[in-house]
Amino acid sequence: MNETLRTEIEIAAPQATVFAFLTDPDKILRWLGTATTDARPGGIYLVSVGDRHPARGEFTEVIPVHRLAYSFGWEGREAVPPGSSLVEIDLVEKGSGTLVRFTHSGLPNEQERADHEKGWKHYLRRLATAAAGGDPGPDTQLEA
Repeated sequence: MNETLRTEIEIAAPQATVFAFLTDPDKILRWLGTATTDARPGGIYLVSVGDRHPARGEFTEVIPVHRLAYSFGWEGREAVPPGSSLVEIDLVEKGSGTLVRFTHSGLPNEQERADHEKGWKHYLRRLATAAAGGDPGPDTQLEA
């Protein structure tokens, strides 16, 4: 089975700002967790979500300020191992802000799709706050 989740969010910031928040480890830290990134095809994507859940993959496509794609998976999780799924993010200019079109494909089943959708929606809201200049505050997603 191959499940795909798709979601969109509008962010009150220009594409270049949103792109930086998706690729710059210092900015990723503000909304997602610690990260090591090399934003070029073949470059590493390593993030510790909430500094508790390590995920790893590699960039497959990087078109500055417009599009990112990277393989994705979780260290130590058989269902979605590192590099087993694909995250694609398109940044579309919309007025003075950016429409983020987010797709995560290659998930093994509906349960994983639903779990990832819940997580990504939470973190994309945090991204929207941070990229627009706000403080998303402490990450409470993983405390439940």
